[in-house]
Amino acid sequence: MKLVTFETNGVRHIGAVLGDGKSIADFTASSSGPHFRDMLALIDSGGAALQEARALEKSPKTTVQLSAVNLLAPVPEPRQMRDFLCFEMHLRQARANRYLFTGGERGDPAKMEIPQVWYEQPIYYKCNRFSVVGTGHDVRWPLESKMLDYELEFGIFLGKGGVNIKKENARSHIFGFCIFNDVSARDIQMREMQGQLGPTKGKDFDTGNVMGPWLVTADEVKDPYNLTMTARVNGEEWSRGNSGTMQHKFEDIIAHVSADETVRPGEFFGSGTVGNGCGLEQGRLLKEGDVVELEIEGLGVLRNTFVKG
Repeated sequence: MKLVTFETNGVRHIGAVLGDGKSIADFTASSSGPHFRDMLALIDSGGAALQEARALEKSPKTTVQLSAVNLLAPVPEPRQMRDFLCFEMHLRQARANRYLFTGGERGDPAKMEIPQVWYEQPIYYKCNRFSVVGTGHDVRWPLESKMLDYELEFGIFLGKGGVNIKKENARSHIFGFCIFNDVSARDIQMREMQGQLGPTKGKDFDTGNVMGPWLVTADEVKDPYNLTMTARVNGEEWSRGNSGTMQHKFEDIIAHVSADETVRPGEFFGSGTVGNGCGLEQGRLLKEGDVVELEIEGLGVLRNTFVKG
């Protein structure tokens, strides 16, 4: 299913996009059950609720037109957000280009030194879970930044929690997948990370975490490690990569994070930026009014306009 959170008449509902791509089976309007109150409630309620949702998708009681509603992020306030750095090409190319915008020269990506720990375990930071927006919403430019960038990622939401989850059992904990644009203020990020912590304000600003357009349930994604990932700016392709180049897969990530730490349903884990998946890697950055489209095979298109003021 392609699960969505949307507003209709000022009220939040959840549902599923139907096969025509134009209408939504409205779960909230079709049932008084608390499991259809919001997306976290559906995730929390487990298999029986998901089975009911599938039945409503197959034979919807109430439908609305996709064009008539305000589509939000699939999970507007995730329980927790962690974003990883799982693509070596991105790491090398971003490091090689980091001085381009401060008067320096491009380095050789092949010669960039990568710490050994990056190969040994998934590296991540925790995001601001309250700054999430969905497709179609404006991304507002931070006032102190002159160098805004998109980052082409995808991610998972957990459907089951646990602690010390084994890698071989981790796939069963994935509820679904969605596209993630981890918007970055590069000038702020580069400055603050000289302090050996972060990123913080280079990532944490309202509208900086973009998710959607929907949450595709795990059963619909047969191989998450063979997905074509593409970014377009004003219709021009800027980025293309493949999810199969992840150094650490989501199963590795779940096992690592849950070591001695309980994870919970509704948590989000981002993949990090695919190789070639941001403007920094190519020496290009966004300008006011740019429309960014991130497309991942089977997961849809995430589209946002970057605005100032």
